[in-house]
Amino acid sequence: MAYFFRFYELAIVAYVLLSWFPGAYQTTFGRILTKLCEPYLSIFRFIPPILGLDFSPWVALIALQFVQMGAVGLLTGFGL
Repeated sequence: MAYFFRFYELAIVAYVLLSWFPGAYQTTFGRILTKLCEPYLSIFRFIPPILGLDFSPWVALIALQFVQMGAVGLLTGFGL
């Protein structure tokens, strides 16, 4: 399960880094990352940009860490 969370974290970071490259979202890789990341990131889009910087992906990563800790705790509690 930890591999899934690590993969998704890296996908979000890659998605954020693509914003620095014009046209990167139109590539096959960019479209795949958009389909993977945007549904989750859209939950956090209510956070307004501060000084032109979008902090919603970082909040999403922190929330993902809490979800991971909770999931691992539940699975450990069930002996899995």
